Order: sequence, then C-alpha cells, then structure tokens
Amino acid sequence: MIRAMPRESSPLRQMERFSFFVGLQLLLAACSALDVPTADREEGMLVLASRSRDPNGRPSERTLRWEARKTAVIIVDMWDDHWCKGAARRVGELAGPVNDAVRELRGRGVLAIHAPSTTVKPYEGTPSRERARRAPFRATPAPLPTSERWGTAWCWPDPKRERVLPIDDSDMGCDCEKKCPIEPPWKRQIAAIEIRDEDAVSDDGQEVFNLLSERGIENVIVLGVHLNMCVLGRPFAIRQQVALGKNVVLVRDLTDTMYNSQRPPGVDHFTGTDLVVEHVERYWCPSILSSDLTGRAPFRFDEDRRPKRGID
Repeated sequence: MIRAMPRESSPLRQMERFSFFVGLQLLLAACSALDVPTADREEGMLVLASRSRDPNGRPSERTLRWEARKTAVIIVDMWDDHWCKGAARRVGELAGPVNDAVRELRGRGVLAIHAPSTTVKPYEGTPSRERARRAPFRATPAPLPTSERWGTAWCWPDPKRERVLPIDDSDMGCDCEKKCPIEPPWKRQIAAIEIRDEDAVSDDGQEVFNLLSERGIENVIVLGVHLNMCVLGRPFAIRQQVALGKNVVLVRDLTDTMYNSQRPPGVDHFTGTDLVVEHVERYWCPSILSSDLTGRAPFRFDEDRRPKRGID
C-alpha cells in the first residue's frame, strides 16, 4: 500500500514555507532600511557622523547626538538664478536634494531658516518672514559684523584662526567657457525648495540670532552656496555662528563653490570644492553628509565624473 506523504513535508508545502520566510526577510530588511537614518526618532535625536581635521589636516570622525528641537538648518543663498550660468545650473541640480534634507529635518522638529540674501522682500507678510522679524531681540555674546559685502553684513576671514582659502577665486569663480557678465539676476529663493509656514526667512544676522535664542537652539546645520564665499561669510553663516558659540556642522555634499578650474591650484571644479570643505573642517567646524539626514546616498553633481570623491 502506498501511503500519502505527510502534509508538512510535501514539496508544495515546503515551497510555500520557503516563500513565506524569504518574503518575511525581505520585509524586515525593508523596514530596517527605513529606520537607517541617523536619527533616533523615539528620543528626538539627530545622530550625525561628523568629520573634522587637526591642525595638520589629518581627518578624524566623531558621532554627534543633537536634540532635534534644539537644532536649526540654515539654507544659504539658494537663489532662483545666478549671474554665472554654470553656478545656476548646479544650484538647480542641488535644490531637490536640499529640499529633501530640509523636509526630513523639519519633520523631526528642526527649525528651517531660509536665507536667500538680499531677496527677502518678496516674503514680507508671510508667516515665515514675520516669524523672523518678530522674534524678541536678544543681545549677542560677540559683536555682529558691521562692514558690508554683496548686500549684507559680512564676516571676513580671520587670520588669527584660518589660513587663506586653498582656491583662487579672485576672478569671482565663473568656470564657464565663455565668461558670464556679473549682473546679479536673483529675485528670491529657488522654487524647488519649499518654504513652509512653520519655517523662517531672514538674511539678517541679528534676526537669526533672535530666532535661535527664542527657541533655545544651540546646534546649527549649514548647507547651500557658495562655500568659499557666502556659506562662510554671510552674517548668519558658518563664521558668524561659530563666533556666537553655536555647535555648527556643514553638509559637505549639499554645497558648491565659485571656482574656475583654470585658476590655482589648477584642479577640477569639484576637487576645488573638496579643498574648501577640508579648509572648513580644519579651521571652522565639522562636516557631515546628507545621508545622515535622509538615509539616502550622498548627493553628487552630474558633471562630477571623478571615480572617487573627497567628500565621501
């Protein structure tokens, strides 16, 4: 007599069990991937893999744990256009990844401050502009700059703290084959970066300090353009925030420089940007990657064809 095969050991049953466990493993992997971003959501913390450099330029890494609600992200000069066509093209490419990072941070309780220098007037009367304008005055622990450059107060290089920049931007950095005339066309922030009612808009150092003080914010994430100019020098940007005693990090893949590769040190545009990132890490503040904020791969410009990037 031929006996029937037990149900548990039938080929069909085994295949069903195998498919179930494979599917379960894939589901668990997908859920894990969603939780990979470096923030501990339950504790409201941002966990950031920061990179700094010692006085000799040697890199080191350190994990930062920042409370999200005591953190702000400042979006620097991501205008709707630029006098240099190459710079405008790269800002357009950068805007989507910047918006993704800001959206993620905003969702975790980080204050987003949009700082499109000299173009805040179009936002007058909006909740985001009024939030900055009406923040209670707080005296700064260090004097704010009074000299002006490019329409705002300016924090000039500090020879006691930093050496000269590693790239020559004395020609203003246009890297187009036919040099663009310097006729500023920007009117507002690029539309691809959303400004929500709960955000703030300001290009004034005092207003930004008022905002941070009002909320007890001690940590500042800086991104935008251009690193060798506005991201360092504007009255709300890296030099100023460090001088005011804030904990600052630069998002090193969400920035760009004004650098003409025909000028010293004669490297390609993106290597020039990496050199300025290293300058910031050495003299001013650590840097992080946008993957710490979004859980996605770091951003890379389409024109950056190098096999390995210094930012990684």
